[in-house]
Amino acid sequence: MSRTAKNAVIIMVATLLSRVLGFLRETILANFYGTSMVADVFVLTFNIPGLIISIVGSVIYMMYIPMYYDTRDRLGENEALKFTNNILNILSVFSIIVSILGIIFAGEIIKIFAIGFTGEKFNLAVQFLRIMMFGVLFLSLNKIQSSFLQVKESYLPASIVGVVYNIVIIIAIFISVKLGSYYLAIGALVGLFIQVLLLLPCMYKRGYRYSFYMNIKDESIIKMIKLSIPMMMGVAMSQLNVYVDKALASTLGDGKLAALNYASRLNDFVVALFVTSLITVIYPKLSQFVNNKDTINFKKIIVKSSNCIILVVVPIVLGAIILAEPIVRVLLERGSFSAESTAMTSNALKLYAIGIIGYAVKEILSRGFYSLGDTKTPMINSSISVIINIILDLIFIKPFSYMGLAMATSISYMVTVVLMFFSLRKKVGSFNGSAVVSTFLRSLIGAIAMSIVVILIYNNLVAVLGLSFIGECTSLAASILGGIIVYIICMKILKVEEMKLVEDSVKNFFKR
Repeated sequence: MSRTAKNAVIIMVATLLSRVLGFLRETILANFYGTSMVADVFVLTFNIPGLIISIVGSVIYMMYIPMYYDTRDRLGENEALKFTNNILNILSVFSIIVSILGIIFAGEIIKIFAIGFTGEKFNLAVQFLRIMMFGVLFLSLNKIQSSFLQVKESYLPASIVGVVYNIVIIIAIFISVKLGSYYLAIGALVGLFIQVLLLLPCMYKRGYRYSFYMNIKDESIIKMIKLSIPMMMGVAMSQLNVYVDKALASTLGDGKLAALNYASRLNDFVVALFVTSLITVIYPKLSQFVNNKDTINFKKIIVKSSNCIILVVVPIVLGAIILAEPIVRVLLERGSFSAESTAMTSNALKLYAIGIIGYAVKEILSRGFYSLGDTKTPMINSSISVIINIILDLIFIKPFSYMGLAMATSISYMVTVVLMFFSLRKKVGSFNGSAVVSTFLRSLIGAIAMSIVVILIYNNLVAVLGLSFIGECTSLAASILGGIIVYIICMKILKVEEMKLVEDSVKNFFKR
């Protein structure tokens, strides 16, 4: 587990750098475009290629790792490499076809994804989408490249290419201000292509060699397809969830969709930094434990991972709720991003933050099921989550507007994680779920104590330093630092076992 923790910390550092640049990207976008029509269009079309390919691409990415180990253990390394090329080639052909269809039917796609876009806004969205549709191909290739590097225990390259990607989009934003908004879409496409290009040498260094082998009747492909069908249905339901949220937000007038996006991006920072970083490392190990029929270590890593996530995420959630407005103001409020934009974004952020814990633990449990070759249970739970979310969307949108959409998302995540805990227990037997509950309660106690200190420090410093940019940055930094110290002390007093694991991981990283 110590090596796993070290790799997770390395990925966190690389992800942190990438996400900081991602925040800078969002800040620059907010500065020039605020919550305007162009911002809404870019936010929507920027995500559509990912939404389209995720139903197939994400499923293949998640099934590739356990299938790679299965193929290698049964048939050897050469056959596993042949399997990799087969997947790459099949997915490339599929992605090109999807891209062409997307370009042809761009107008129809925008009508589906943004029912509230009309006139100039609709036409601009169609043009943006036609430019970005070939991103489907680059996203698909990047998924398999990252998965191949993970099974070779090379985690850093796939994390660090996000830095280059964000730099490209930042450059595109500046160019778009001078030469036209279309360069936003061009920049996003170029950024995706460069990611694929940069990962190729890393793959070759780890033993990858390309060959044009494509056989859809291959034994491993057939097995993957059978396992993937329920997963595709689950992912499709999740994407329906995203579609409904964006479609409903598009009916609320200019700025609401962009505000939800900015809040979601801030939320995603935590998810990518702590959740995705850990999952990236543990998923291959879960698959190996299953292949080796090592149930004891499989259960241990599920519990340890869940506890580590809870330990880190709980205080962040409370901190985000308390400091949402000053955080958004410091990061985004400048240029076209007004005080009204800050209010909308911070309200959405508070509600999205509530669901982070549920989402984080759900992702770990899902990988556990996929490693076990069970793709039906996550699909059923995802379907339940989507149904709950859509019902709550429709109930909350009228009284709470865009905030209702964020609230519905968070509630659906919390319900899903409870269902998945019971499902996994039924499948593998007791896995010390009480330890997870205990860690959550102790983390919550520490986070509440932390929150009191954060409020006191922030309010007192703001009263002295004022709300200037420097004053607010100082107040935020001091209150966050004070909160972290108090939380660590509380975890020590409450004897949370995973606290030592986190400390050792950080120490080992800096020793390296």
